[in-house]
This record gives sequence, structure tokens and C-alpha cells, in this order.
Amino acid sequence: MTTGRPVLVVTDMQNGFVREQSAHIVPVVADLVRRWQTAGGDTLFTRYSNYPGSPFERFFGWQRLQSSPDIDFVPELHPYVNQGVVLDKRIYSPFTSEGVALFKQHGWEEFYFCGIATESCVLKGAVDAFECDFTPWLIADASASHAGTEAHEAGLLVARRFIGPGQVIRLTDIPAELIGLPPQVSLSPDAS
Repeated sequence: MTTGRPVLVVTDMQNGFVREQSAHIVPVVADLVRRWQTAGGDTLFTRYSNYPGSPFERFFGWQRLQSSPDIDFVPELHPYVNQGVVLDKRIYSPFTSEGVALFKQHGWEEFYFCGIATESCVLKGAVDAFECDFTPWLIADASASHAGTEAHEAGLLVARRFIGPGQVIRLTDIPAELIGLPPQVSLSPDAS
């Protein structure tokens, strides 16, 4: 069991990933980040950038998220990004060489994952944390997929099989001290 500091990993909450199917998660994640940071917790914001000739372009024909405003964080997170750490990446996972150096520097060994997209970047980060012997948590109701509910649910199913059924949690399962609540008080997605 790890004993390092927990970190909230806010995965790819960028304009280019917010669509009708994922927009509902933006205020939920913004509220979670606000509560987490107010309680003194560490936050890591990942920012994905695509590039010409990338595997995403070659194999999917996908050319989005190569420039602003697509790569920019959603406006709702702007007040919080400077209070956290930003990790730029070109792959699904935050477990790049730069990311691993950041985890070590900050003593992060317990990772709470949220953001977009459940079945790709959020899932891959949680699986990589598991495989590096860290403690991953995937917050189901603070994650979404721009591909819709079916893709989100598929990501949760795979996550339960890859990192353990008990590691896929809801907002109400986050320890109260991490989100600034007294014990026995729950956090709901629509709490203000």
C-alpha cells in the first residue's frame, strides 16, 4: 500500500473534447477541483496536444486538438489551473517521462482520475498508475466521454477489470478530508 500524497488528475478538460455528450461533466469537475484545492489538495491538469503525422492522424484521420482554442482548458477551470500543475502530453496517459518525474517530485502515489474521456485517456492513466504500483481511483461520475454514454460505460467496465472493481468510485466515495467536508457529509454532483 502506498503512503504518498494523493493527487486529483484532471484529464484533458479541453475545449476540443467538450461536446454535447461530455458537456455535463464540466461543472461537476470544476466543483470537484474547487473543493479539492480549497482543502489543500494537489491537482494535476493534463493537456493533450495532437500533431501533424501523429498516430491519431495516421490511423484515425483525426486532426483536431492541434491548436488553440481546441487545446485550451475549458473556461470553467481557468480559476484553478494556476493553483495546480499542468502536464502537456501527446499520448493518452500522464505517465510520460515528464509525468513520472513530476509524480516523484511531488511524492504522488495515490491518483484520483476524472475528466474526458473515460474510455481512453482517463482509463489509460488509471491503468498505468495501477501497473506502476500506485493506487488509482477512477471517479465515474466526474468522468465522461465525448463519444457518449455507451463509450463511458464501456470505459468503466474495462476499468473495473483492469484496476479492480473497488477502485471505480463515485464523488460520494471520496474521503471527506480530501474535498474539505466534515466526516459524514456527502458530495453530490449538483452540490454548490
